[in-house]
Amino acid sequence: MTETKTFPLNAWYAAAWGHEVKRDLTARTVCGKDMVLYRKGDGTAVALEDACWHRLLPLSMGHLRGDEVVCGYHGLVFDAGGRCTYMPAQKTINPSACVRAFPVVERHRMIWVWPGDPALADPAKMPDFHWNDGTEWIGEGGTFYSMKCDYRLVIDNLMDLTHETYVHAGSIGDDAITATPFDVTHTDRSATLTRWMIDIEPPPFWEKQLGRPGSRVDRWQIITFQAPTIISGDVGVAVHGTGAPDGDRRQGVNGHFLAAITPETATTCHYHWNFVRTFHKEDAALTATLTKAHVNDGKGLYDQDFEVLEAQQKAIDRNPRMPFYNLNIDAGALWARRLIDHMIEAESPGSAFRPGVAAE
Repeated sequence: MTETKTFPLNAWYAAAWGHEVKRDLTARTVCGKDMVLYRKGDGTAVALEDACWHRLLPLSMGHLRGDEVVCGYHGLVFDAGGRCTYMPAQKTINPSACVRAFPVVERHRMIWVWPGDPALADPAKMPDFHWNDGTEWIGEGGTFYSMKCDYRLVIDNLMDLTHETYVHAGSIGDDAITATPFDVTHTDRSATLTRWMIDIEPPPFWEKQLGRPGSRVDRWQIITFQAPTIISGDVGVAVHGTGAPDGDRRQGVNGHFLAAITPETATTCHYHWNFVRTFHKEDAALTATLTKAHVNDGKGLYDQDFEVLEAQQKAIDRNPRMPFYNLNIDAGALWARRLIDHMIEAESPGSAFRPGVAAE
């Protein structure tokens, strides 16, 4: 029985934050590919197949010697290109002795890897994640590794923010979200959901950040999905009637929630997240507070989502009916899944689908 493919391989995926990869060996699984990450002496990041050519022991159980990885079982040595440069007890090296080297790009404070065909690994195809650069937008962020759910459930969650009303009641949740119409637009590689809530009471989180007690606000949620796994959410509030819907946000506060969601297996994923802002950028204490508010030992915003998503995956495993039943609020998530499916189809032998042609 052939297993249904759930993620494309020919794409850039976030494997780690840049600060997590050092002069040692870090194991990571991306799209079912076991990798070992490290930095060479010049700082360049490397990703190799995490299985020795000889007896398949994970290379991450070995150690670095200069810029090369020494297997912890029998001492075979592999360079940054994956080629074996030393075999114990023999002078002749088997010419087939190598491990796969994955294309790597370091950008936007993240280490990105390409698990598919290396000949197609074009840095120009990198997703736009510039909000995470730490310059114009400020935020610390973090990662939940090996989250126990299909990565597409996280995308569903972020492309339908009506869940905030129920999952995040008392902080960012508001009945206005479910009561307000939205628009969804798309290209062949992206989908955007736009919702404007005009002349409403701000939810507690945004009222505190705005610092204008008693003011009614115009609130926006503009969520963009970049296939296959990147989401950026332009969110904020401004004092009602000051021009925010027309582009003037000077009397408001603006943030972006960022998600680089990386499939680990068919039912687990790595969720690299950040919440960045343009207000009070010099306030380090506020940065720390906002980070803690998003993840706080099971009480933060993302923890609330994760509890729901992991419970959802358990229910799917027990009751494997597909497709889900869909509501109109699922329009953004449905377009995201359609774009992912088109990327998967494009990798199938004999596929008539060609990237760059808009999905119908």
